[in-house]
Amino acid sequence: MAEKKTVLIVDDDHELVDGLRTILERQGLHVITAHDGHQGKQMIYHHRPDLVVLDMMMPRMGGYPVLEHFRDKADAPPIIMITANEGSRHKAYAEYLGVVDYIRKPFAMERFLEAVHKALNRPNAADNADTGDSHAT
Repeated sequence: MAEKKTVLIVDDDHELVDGLRTILERQGLHVITAHDGHQGKQMIYHHRPDLVVLDMMMPRMGGYPVLEHFRDKADAPPIIMITANEGSRHKAYAEYLGVVDYIRKPFAMERFLEAVHKALNRPNAADNADTGDSHAT
């Protein structure tokens, strides 16, 4: 039996985290959580998740410093950014920092699950880091 893939959800909205955890666990994934960027960064180092779902705006440390920190790290997990922010500059910066997808809240669960499965089934992220191949929509 294959080992379950681990998804780290980093978001300060506890209700959203609980809902996403339930949906992802029903997909057979192992889910761990953090509620700010600082905790998220530590969880990435300690648990080495297969995917990170990262909110842009959180207390203590938001998503951008996490993205900036892991941008040039060869072993960084793929990151999907979720945000309620409408700004196209924010999306462009997140894509520049290497997100595999950028999803605006509120989002359809089908859209979210499609992004998760695509990110978990892509070739080694480190192999694609410098290709400029962005999967964000």
